[in-house]
Amino acid sequence: MDNKYRTLGEFIIENQASFQYSSGELSKLINALRLAAKVVNHEVNKAGLVDIIGGAGDTNVQGEDQQKLDVLANEKFIQTLKNREIVCGIASEEEDDFISINSQDENHQNKYIVLIDPLDGSSNIDVNVSVGSIFSIYRRITPVGTPVTLEDFLQPGINQVAAGYVIYGTSTMLVYTTGHGVNGFTLNPAMGTFYLSHPDMSFPETGRIYSMNEGNYVHFPQGVKDYIKYCQMEEGDRPYTSRYIGSLVSDFHRNMIKGGIYIYPKSSVASNGKLRLLYECNPMAFLAEQANGKATDGYRRIMEIQPTELHQRVPFFCGSSKMVEKAESFMAKYA
Repeated sequence: MDNKYRTLGEFIIENQASFQYSSGELSKLINALRLAAKVVNHEVNKAGLVDIIGGAGDTNVQGEDQQKLDVLANEKFIQTLKNREIVCGIASEEEDDFISINSQDENHQNKYIVLIDPLDGSSNIDVNVSVGSIFSIYRRITPVGTPVTLEDFLQPGINQVAAGYVIYGTSTMLVYTTGHGVNGFTLNPAMGTFYLSHPDMSFPETGRIYSMNEGNYVHFPQGVKDYIKYCQMEEGDRPYTSRYIGSLVSDFHRNMIKGGIYIYPKSSVASNGKLRLLYECNPMAFLAEQANGKATDGYRRIMEIQPTELHQRVPFFCGSSKMVEKAESFMAKYA
């Protein structure tokens, strides 16, 4: 079948046997995330027409101001996953603690937990810039049929069975992996259907884009400062181009297609960086590695870090493998 006519639903069914656990439950879970993404996309596209832009007047557990769409997207993802009775637990950037889900069936056998960033880059909504949703899926490690515990969520990224993101931009795309490469699906708004538009997505081995908030330059470690100067030096294929949207999903998506590196390092004002390990860095690292890229904290592979907190933050270097390795070489000088 021609890829442009292949729907996400068909793709999931065709590739179900390649999932590590092919009971059909994971397929249903990805379908539930697809539905939630379509609902959130509908709401994002109404921004400016109804009262859903701007701050909600609250802060989340991170101490960050919540946007109205943060709250709405969080509710839609949680509601959709709960209604489908597929997962046994959910953790979200917008929730203080994880949510344990007990099915109406007393003997429920749900095996999966989901971690989500419901609306990454939501502060960009007001100015009509691309935003996204990020998800990470694990099999629980505590006994099936019992309430989930924190232990189920504090798993290293190498245990992920699926991860992905939805980008709400000039077109809406769902990009995901189950450990067998990365594929992207574009939403046809007239049909309400996602079609395979970007099969076997892959980072170029190197690129000419570096993405970071250089406004924090004075607070960065010396290794990062040296790498920035390297990127700006006129030599060979340099200087590189600086491109920073301020939405992890958007910056990652562009770099995966064009080749580049995304960096959010630790700094003198954020000793552990800003991005969250469990529902931002781990899923993006899984996608990067499945697309021939690389993701580290400057020294260690992101997916091998053992989490200790639900909302743990880590520095993040992610993108084309040779560019990440070069950045690591500058960091190693000051290790």
